[in-house]
Amino acid sequence: MRLLIMGPPGVGKGTQAVGIAAHYQIPAISTGDIFRANVKNATELGKEVSRIMAEGGYVPDEITNAIVADRLTEADAANGWLLDGYPRTSGQVDALDAELAKTGQAIDAVVSLVADTDVLVDRLLKRAELEGRADDNADTIRRRMEVYTEATDPLLATYRDRGLLVEVDGIGTIEEVSARITSALDAKLG
Repeated sequence: MRLLIMGPPGVGKGTQAVGIAAHYQIPAISTGDIFRANVKNATELGKEVSRIMAEGGYVPDEITNAIVADRLTEADAANGWLLDGYPRTSGQVDALDAELAKTGQAIDAVVSLVADTDVLVDRLLKRAELEGRADDNADTIRRRMEVYTEATDPLLATYRDRGLLVEVDGIGTIEEVSARITSALDAKLG
C-alpha cells in the first residue's frame, strides 16, 4: 500500500502517520523528521533547512525530491509506505509520479486531514511551549498555514481529480481521528 497523508501544520499528520503505518504494516516516512534530524546533527543540509524553517518557508524541491527518492529505495519500503509531508508542490507531485513510474508503482490513496486554522494555531503554540520548537511562533505559524494552503490546494485538486483523495476531519482525540482514517481507507481500498 502506497499512501500520502496531507494536512496543514499542526493537524496531527505525524501522529496519525505512525498509527496508519502500523495498522497497514508499512513504514511512515516523514520529510520533517528527516530534516529535523539533519538540523539536530548540524549537517550542511541541516544548516540550510534551519535557515529556511526559521523564515517559515519550505525546503527546495530538488533537495526534498532527492531525499524522498533515496528513502523509497530502502528495503522496508519495498511493499509500501506512507509519506508524511511530501509532496508539497506540483513539482514534487511530478517528481514522485516519475519516480513511481520507474518501478511501475502508483499511489493508492491520499489522506487529507482537515481542520480549522485557529484551532491549529492554538495547538501549535502549545506544542512550541512543550517542545521548545523555535520555528513555532504565532507569526511563523500563520505564515506556514498560508504557504501550505497556497501550495497544497492545487495538489489536493490534482489528487481529487485522480480519484485518490480521502478527506478526514482531523479534530478529535488521536483514537477518533485514527478510526476515521482507517474506516475511510478501508472503504476506499476495499
